[in-house]
Amino acid sequence: MNVLPDTSVVIDGRVSERVSDGEFDGATVLIPEAVVAELEAQANRGQDSGWDGLGELQRLADLADEGEIDLEYVGDRPDPGEADAASEGEIDALIRELAAEREATFVTSDSVQSEVARAKGLDVEYIAPKTREIGDLSIEEFFDDSTMSVHLKVGVEPMAKRGDVGEMEYTAIGEDVLDESTLKDHAQEIIESAKQSPEGFIELDERGMTIVQFRDYRIAISEPPFSDAWEITAVRPIVKTDMEDYEFAAELKDRLLDHQRGVLVSGAPGAGKSTFAQAVGEFLADHGFAVKTMEKPRDLQVGPEITQYTELAGEMEKTADSLLMVRPDYTIYDEVRKTDDFEVFSDMRLAGVGMVGVVHATRAIDALQRLIGRVELGMIPQIVDTVVYIEAGEVEKVYDVSTQVKVPEGLMEEDLARPVIVIEDFETGRPEYEIYTFNRQVVTVPLNEGEREESGVSKLARQEIEREIQSVARGRVDVEVQGQNRATVYVSDDDISYVIGKGGGRIEDIENRLGIDIDVRTHDEKPQSVSSSGTAGAGGAGGPQGNVVTPEITSRHIVIPTEGHAGETVEVQADGEYLFTATVGRGGDIQVSRGSAIAEELERAIDRERAITVSGA
Repeated sequence: MNVLPDTSVVIDGRVSERVSDGEFDGATVLIPEAVVAELEAQANRGQDSGWDGLGELQRLADLADEGEIDLEYVGDRPDPGEADAASEGEIDALIRELAAEREATFVTSDSVQSEVARAKGLDVEYIAPKTREIGDLSIEEFFDDSTMSVHLKVGVEPMAKRGDVGEMEYTAIGEDVLDESTLKDHAQEIIESAKQSPEGFIELDERGMTIVQFRDYRIAISEPPFSDAWEITAVRPIVKTDMEDYEFAAELKDRLLDHQRGVLVSGAPGAGKSTFAQAVGEFLADHGFAVKTMEKPRDLQVGPEITQYTELAGEMEKTADSLLMVRPDYTIYDEVRKTDDFEVFSDMRLAGVGMVGVVHATRAIDALQRLIGRVELGMIPQIVDTVVYIEAGEVEKVYDVSTQVKVPEGLMEEDLARPVIVIEDFETGRPEYEIYTFNRQVVTVPLNEGEREESGVSKLARQEIEREIQSVARGRVDVEVQGQNRATVYVSDDDISYVIGKGGGRIEDIENRLGIDIDVRTHDEKPQSVSSSGTAGAGGAGGPQGNVVTPEITSRHIVIPTEGHAGETVEVQADGEYLFTATVGRGGDIQVSRGSAIAEELERAIDRERAITVSGA
């Protein structure tokens, strides 16, 4: 009987066990040189698995000396190219080919290997891998009841984040500077424990970075050249909550149970977003809903009735396709960050799945604005109808999101009616924001007085009025908005009669188009508070805000460079006056097509040498 084992059963010591049990007694055990090479490489990296496998080879040699088996090393040592492609199955393929050539029983503890070998027609014996009870990790000694994360790095004393949710402090927890040998020992223990314990798994294993989930701990291990030095960051949840612990609990529960919802859970890092999402997931599962999660890495602390999924073949889109076959009632998506994430979230929501997405945002409205430009505007309320903002572990704000066909707040004429996304305070029912298309721009208008002065309808109205008057005036135009339906326009002496028109006909046409009463005066009549270098500031906006940029005008586009805003939603302003909101491309630029209304406004501002600035929306 010829027996050819792969690396997995040699590491586990299962071949010598089978000889001792009598099953392989008298067999010829064929050890591939590829297995020896793998074990040697692992031992050289200081991995216990390599040393365990070499110990098994020595036991087999002793059994051969005793006449219990015949031992033979076969095949060639893999070349560097084959060794580098080990993760892609090259070494496994070499071992299977040897088993076929020698007509040997192929022995493995790798379930994938066993299935491939059977498909190739080999005689296969699959031996389930060993698992063992793993005690506490040595890095757990750095944690106490108030510790959320521990940070270990070569050349630095141990650090930790400790305190209550939302009030964490990053502080030293030891005086001795850590060395590389200590970090490597911790790393080896963590990785081997995750491999050998049913309570752990390796989420990511790339050159320079390994991410491990072990019990409640998510542990990231980085090493050069990816990082400048060895570093281990271990994070764990310090609070587990249920829905009853939060404000608006009864109302939110009724809302979630009524029918599948689209929910964004937003807040700053460390605010308690994922903790709230976990509570929502377990509440839904307890009330008869099929709940799944989509996470990378999988670190939500949920019960066994909730299946946790990660990326399938490196793509959340494929995970979503699989989940649509499973048909969950609700899916918790932790975290929704990139455009691809928002598209996956939207696709699943539009397919009828209830979605709870975790989003980083410093204001509740910012979470909703992350969808603008990524999905069609009119679809947003179908995708997200509830926004929950978490601050310091508490529900700070809840928004209800809906669509109404109406005249936007602050505009007048019936022909200005359009679909408007209305964001209402969940507790009071009072509208706080409106989102709609205005002059081919998507605008978010705050409705409370404190924010309206800075960025509300007055800016948009002023912008439109200036555009209309400038189309008929030859000189400079200044505009002062005096409420929701009145404005004063200041033009040169030569332009005033032309702007008003014969019998006031021209200005009346403009008033009808804009739905606002306009008083036309000369520049000599304007008060000091009105800007004399273009449109009036936003009620005293006080000049440019954000980073000043220099747009480049090409034959087809106006290209606005940004720095550090790739993928973000930003505001573009001229002398501190709002122009438009845009999402920065991956290359760090905003491209505005020439000929559009936005481009015309932007070119006019550039021609007037107004300061063009970009700031976070």
